[in-house]
Amino acid sequence: MTEQTALLDANTVEDKSDAAVVRDALGVGVAVGLSGFAFGVTSAGSGLTLAQTCALSLLVFTGASQFALVGALAAGGNPLTAAAGAFFLGVRNAFYGLRLSQLLALPRAVRPFAAQWVIDETTAVALAQPTRRAVRLGFTVTGLTLYLLWNLTTLLGALGAEAIGDTEAWGLDAAGPAVFLALLAPMLTNTTERTVAALAVLLGLGLLPVLPAGVPVLAAALAAPLVLWAHGRRADGAARGPENREASSGRENREAASGEERR
Repeated sequence: MTEQTALLDANTVEDKSDAAVVRDALGVGVAVGLSGFAFGVTSAGSGLTLAQTCALSLLVFTGASQFALVGALAAGGNPLTAAAGAFFLGVRNAFYGLRLSQLLALPRAVRPFAAQWVIDETTAVALAQPTRRAVRLGFTVTGLTLYLLWNLTTLLGALGAEAIGDTEAWGLDAAGPAVFLALLAPMLTNTTERTVAALAVLLGLGLLPVLPAGVPVLAAALAAPLVLWAHGRRADGAARGPENREASSGRENREAASGEERR
């Protein structure tokens, strides 16, 4: 089973140079790492201290969850509710880890440290590689680049927010959501994903006036199972359509044959 899920040997697939893997990994790491500045600004604007802001990036290190947490706190949400929303948003990384553990096949002693870097970007780069060597290189370069830049720009963003004072007066409170949407939009590649995103927005905005801050984010997570359920029902209906037509045609044929016999 392990051999079936492992990457193909380098001799059986098109080779990819280390330089190409590093170039791709650096491109992703730098592009996303710079958005840590927006998180630093948003976090400081929501009332978190410099130490708390930097601790989130150092220890949590999953951008979407960090933005969700400080966004809920900025809206006046209960800290426990905000933390719950961030936690459920970050659960996806555990599923990434299940796949990456097979591809990376790291020594047991290294796995706890590598787990800190299991996020959207490192997973995307790793899965795009043809060999185990390329997977490990892409994962390591992306993770290291992104971790260093994200934390550095988080610090700069928090310091900048403290220096300019009220972030809402400058409109910088919108930086975090804007970056999050910019990262999310390219990932919506089919109709089902776009429908989930649209329904989540409607749920979040629609429930915002009636639920405590932070709770609409949790409620928006219901969009995925609702859309998948509707999609499954529609697929079942489409599959039954030909069966119903065949059954109806069979009944008509039998009735016609019975009529002929009576005549």
